Amino acid sequence: MRKKALLASLAGAGLLAGTLLITPAFAVPDYPSAAEVAAAKRDVQEKQKMIERIEGLLDQLEEEAQALEIIALKKNEEYNQAVDRTSEMRAKVDSLEDKVTQSSQEAETARIQLGQIVAQMVRERSVSNTTLELLFNPEDAEDILFRMSMQEIIAQRTEAIYQASLDKQAQAEALALELEQSQLELEEIEAEAGRLYQEAQDAADAVIKKVAQTERERSTMMEQLADLKDTAEDLERQRREGLEAERRQNLIKTAPTAPELYTVGEPDWAKVETAIAFASEQLGERYVLGGAGPNVWDCSGITMKSYAAAGVYIGWHSATAQYNVLASQKKLVPFQQIQRGDLIWWSQESAFSGDKYHVAIYLGDGMMLEAPNPARTVRIVPVRYGEIWPYAGRPTASSN
Repeated sequence: MRKKALLASLAGAGLLAGTLLITPAFAVPDYPSAAEVAAAKRDVQEKQKMIERIEGLLDQLEEEAQALEIIALKKNEEYNQAVDRTSEMRAKVDSLEDKVTQSSQEAETARIQLGQIVAQMVRERSVSNTTLELLFNPEDAEDILFRMSMQEIIAQRTEAIYQASLDKQAQAEALALELEQSQLELEEIEAEAGRLYQEAQDAADAVIKKVAQTERERSTMMEQLADLKDTAEDLERQRREGLEAERRQNLIKTAPTAPELYTVGEPDWAKVETAIAFASEQLGERYVLGGAGPNVWDCSGITMKSYAAAGVYIGWHSATAQYNVLASQKKLVPFQQIQRGDLIWWSQESAFSGDKYHVAIYLGDGMMLEAPNPARTVRIVPVRYGEIWPYAGRPTASSN
């Protein structure tokens, strides 16, 4: 709801207009023609060269799609963080508005109270010369001295009220100035969030466009491979997909290892299974920028809501924020100790405090559940180890 409100306000302010060129430029592949494929079939060596050429082009398409996917995930993470900054500043502005109103009312009340006391003192000063009254009416000295002490007390209280009135007015003015500055800062943050949203949306659109293009080109080249190898297109596609799955599985041998930071307890298996069950119910649902249900998701949206279903808070809607929360709770485990239900992250930065651009739920046996990118739906796939962070997070472990 917070993000929808922000998007509405940004759209109303005209901050979502325009398209940003943020996608990398790819070389145009030199696809073989039908005539080239037919000619290659007549020569064993040429046929093998053509097969290698087509398979190389298929690898290139996959690499380009993966590069765009990472850009989209990183832009989505930047936008999620901007939304949180905007929400924090909006809360600060709202709080300051309340404080300014209250402080102004207190200053006005103090000013009125001061005026009333002064007016009363003027009315009650009927004795013009207290010393003469003491001289000629010594029998009333005790009463007169009492009235003198009361006047002094009233004067002191009046001075205190007067100073308090000045303090309240100064406080009201200072708060009003802080409010004005915070409102300007909020406008800047909202503008930045609008820019990041547009970049994220452009990146998402680029992924969708690239994947659609890749699917069309893959289909054509699969037909060409099947023709060259005298196999069926479906069998050729299955072969390619099998090779890709095998390649990912082989990467398990190079999964990261890291030193243990501290002792982390075992998962709460009941909560883990509740979270995974919730996530599994979303399989096949669309990836949407900033999605957190009920039928659309992004990577940190589905992890956040899955563990919320188990009554576990893992941080707000951001891969980086969720990592930071579990790190602050001392729930990070070296990747080699990973267990079912742990969260895994991807990052292009080496610092512990660096941004994480993607997050998923580890299922065990080298598999994970993720909301991957705008061109794919929520899915279960083998873990990708290329830029994976060497520590996983265990949300259900007991706090140290």
